[in-house]
Amino acid sequence: MIQSPTITASAIACGFHALSDPLRIQVIELLREQELCVCDLCDRLHVPQSKLSFHLKTLKEAALVRSRQEGRWIYYSLNIPQFAILEQYLAEYRRFSPILSIRCCDTP
Repeated sequence: MIQSPTITASAIACGFHALSDPLRIQVIELLREQELCVCDLCDRLHVPQSKLSFHLKTLKEAALVRSRQEGRWIYYSLNIPQFAILEQYLAEYRRFSPILSIRCCDTP
């Protein structure tokens, strides 16, 4: 696998972990359409802010979403370059990793 020195296995794992929860996937889907504040996300997902905050923190730690504060509201949007990194990681397997047949071990 070809990796940039700044892209670590930890960052890749963190990104895929963040995408492993159905609620976080729903957040990502909503943010595909537009930037949204926490209150809008809570309303659309029918979840309390405390629960959503936990999931947004996970998405931010994985650098999949960005936040900006405007007054007392925090707005979230997708961080597209980070999705491109995960996409590139997966593409490396498709392009450069031939599927090999299973080899039998010589152990009894």
